[in-house]
Amino acid sequence: MATYDIRDYGAVGDGKTNDAAAIQVAIDACASSGGGTVLIPAGHVFLAGTIQLRSYVELHVERGAVLQASGDWDDYTDRFVVSALSSGVVRDDTQASGMFISARDAHHIAITGAGVIDGAGRHFIEKDLGPIYQCPNARPFTMFLIGCTDVTLRDTTWRDGALWTLRLTGCEDIVIHGIRIDGDLKYPNCDGIDLDRCRNARISDCYISCGDDAISLKTCEEFPEHGPCENITVTNCVLVTTSSALVVGVDAIAPIRNVVFDNCVIQRSHRGLSVNCGQDSLFENILFSNIVVETRIFDDKWWGRGEPIYVSVEPWHNDVGRIRNVRFVNILARSENGAYISGIQDGVIDGVLLDNVRIELDKWSNQPGGRYDRRPSSGADPIFEAPTSGFYIDRASNVTLRNCEVVWGDNRPEYFHHALASSNTENLKVENFIGASAHPDRHAAVATF
Repeated sequence: MATYDIRDYGAVGDGKTNDAAAIQVAIDACASSGGGTVLIPAGHVFLAGTIQLRSYVELHVERGAVLQASGDWDDYTDRFVVSALSSGVVRDDTQASGMFISARDAHHIAITGAGVIDGAGRHFIEKDLGPIYQCPNARPFTMFLIGCTDVTLRDTTWRDGALWTLRLTGCEDIVIHGIRIDGDLKYPNCDGIDLDRCRNARISDCYISCGDDAISLKTCEEFPEHGPCENITVTNCVLVTTSSALVVGVDAIAPIRNVVFDNCVIQRSHRGLSVNCGQDSLFENILFSNIVVETRIFDDKWWGRGEPIYVSVEPWHNDVGRIRNVRFVNILARSENGAYISGIQDGVIDGVLLDNVRIELDKWSNQPGGRYDRRPSSGADPIFEAPTSGFYIDRASNVTLRNCEVVWGDNRPEYFHHALASSNTENLKVENFIGASAHPDRHAAVATF
């Protein structure tokens, strides 16, 4: 396989010169010759604005090399109007987002190597608000692939994203293996991996630390021609986030289905396992298994209230869809809040199984508890006060708790109440449930409202 060293095409690698043109010439030369490897060599920092991958090109970042995104917004020449920063809806005034590494309708492409790709997020911070940064809408996706097939991302460290770090839209036959994503935990909208309307994707053996959702499946409004998101597996990952760790939704107007999350560890997250339908869509056939979850409560500027398991149908704008056939099997959770399953109306959540789920509730952060969070939500009181239960179920059908357990830690605030609380739940089955209330002298273990 031919190798194209970007220095042979004029790249300087001094961390100051914009090497985008030289890198692009190397990529284009590689593609026009039938493909090969474009080399980002070790020992240098190559600063660049937008670069576009081509079919049959592998971008290889050597260990010791840094491909550095520019801090100058004008250097991002590939831009697209998307809903990522306008609440899931493209409006007339929605500003176009930029792209650092991009590709459209390419096939047999790869980004590999043990080097670093830096998204320059630190250059797009307007103000430090304490628990979160204030950032402009004019900031780039670190990588944005649209309509690509046979995509491989392997071994690279992706750091300091300014927006969703890895966004793949309408892509098929995807392998993401052994990468590291190191984002700033105070950075909003800095997701780790977003699969939008993708099919046949495998994510494995990754470490992701980022401010917003770690791995999220979506079907965003702006690309209806690419259809549903389906046939996805996520395995053997370790995730840290100030938002949600493993997410189905919430930007979704087409189906998301046939999804397996397995063998993962989640640490210091705000929400753990989230199936969140806020638009008119169908989520179905989703399995979470063999996962260790730790969730705590962060500031209200971040969605969530420390829920280890979150299944919700709540309108973000107008209409909503439904969720069916979701399984949580072999889950060990330590959290400051309980599992939350809630639909806006009867019939929108149907067929949820929790099997061998153990939730240990304790309180260790300085954030207030005794509240649940419906966000994103267009309704009144998206954050509402309610006693904390090990499992809270409201307006759901055909829910089964089998071999589940609730354990209370040493620190038990007054708002810690029932092991299981349910209301408006049709055909709730509880088999071999273990757990008392947090304060047995005041509250029953199981409460129905």
